[in-house]
Amino acid sequence: MGKGGALSEGVVKKIVLSYTYVSTWIFLSFMVIVYNKYILDRKMYNWPYPISLTMIHMSFCSSLAYLLVRVFKAVDPVTMSWDLYLKYVVPIGLLYALSLWLSKSAYIYLSVSFIQMLKALMPVAVYTLGVLFKKEGFKSETMANMISISIGVGIAAYGEAKFDSWGVILQLGAVAFEATRLVMIQILLTSKGITLNPITSLYYVAPCCLVFLFVPWVFVEFPILRENSSFRFDYVIFGTNSMCAFALNLAVFLLVGKTSALTMNVAGVVKDWLLIAFSWSVIKDTVTAINLFGYALAFLGVAYYNHSKLQALKAKDSQKKAQMADEEAGRLLEEKEAENNGVRKNDAHN
Repeated sequence: MGKGGALSEGVVKKIVLSYTYVSTWIFLSFMVIVYNKYILDRKMYNWPYPISLTMIHMSFCSSLAYLLVRVFKAVDPVTMSWDLYLKYVVPIGLLYALSLWLSKSAYIYLSVSFIQMLKALMPVAVYTLGVLFKKEGFKSETMANMISISIGVGIAAYGEAKFDSWGVILQLGAVAFEATRLVMIQILLTSKGITLNPITSLYYVAPCCLVFLFVPWVFVEFPILRENSSFRFDYVIFGTNSMCAFALNLAVFLLVGKTSALTMNVAGVVKDWLLIAFSWSVIKDTVTAINLFGYALAFLGVAYYNHSKLQALKAKDSQKKAQMADEEAGRLLEEKEAENNGVRKNDAHN
């Protein structure tokens, strides 16, 4: 087969792999969300202990991450001193613990579909915090986009049939803590030249996250679990649930590593629509026309935000290539000039 055919095969293979990574991530993310809802919802498995469930996940993920990093050497650990860990990783672990605790707690009070609608506020929170911490430049166009997303989510909330104020507060708190965590990663770790993939992130962050969760667990859930003598730990349910959570982190590692974080954001929008459809058709959650109109408005805002990010990345990439071309041209010019100077010196000597 000719060169053009080989190139076509390579392009097709790359496209197939990209769609495989995206599909795997959507499926696992879908599974984790629905599985968590099943365990925590009082009308389903009826085990409403979000801190305990999060601690099970963190214990499982910490153990597997340790095996992958230290035993099997599948991922190289990041060189990090205790001082750096305490100053930069521990605060991120605290924010992660709070985000997971509140987000899982929201499943007790809200439908899967409405939770996904509220999660559309994530770009708003990240951008707002980025501006406040001076990691993002303020742009009136972007802020108008953020306002449109917020209005869309507000309309969706207004149309929610089973609106629960406490559940909304929990989910909004989870969004705020998760957005702060993402900005803190950018500020604290990136400024030190440290990059953590999902496996090394779990290796360093999950243990301190587990410690932070242990404190409220002792006072909030442990006394209830101790009195509930009829409860028996179901290794199949919690084992497979934890495995799904860890597999999701591996899928994130592959998706971001082989494609980009922007691809994951775009895929996340598709996943949200699928979850809304699943919540309505299978779980039988009520999804109103106002719900869908509000989320559609928010969805358009998020889609435009992702498009703007993509255009900015393309412009940055083009600028980088142009700069590299200029540097290469300058280097060649210097070499040519040096060569000409050498020829002149030889002519003068002769």
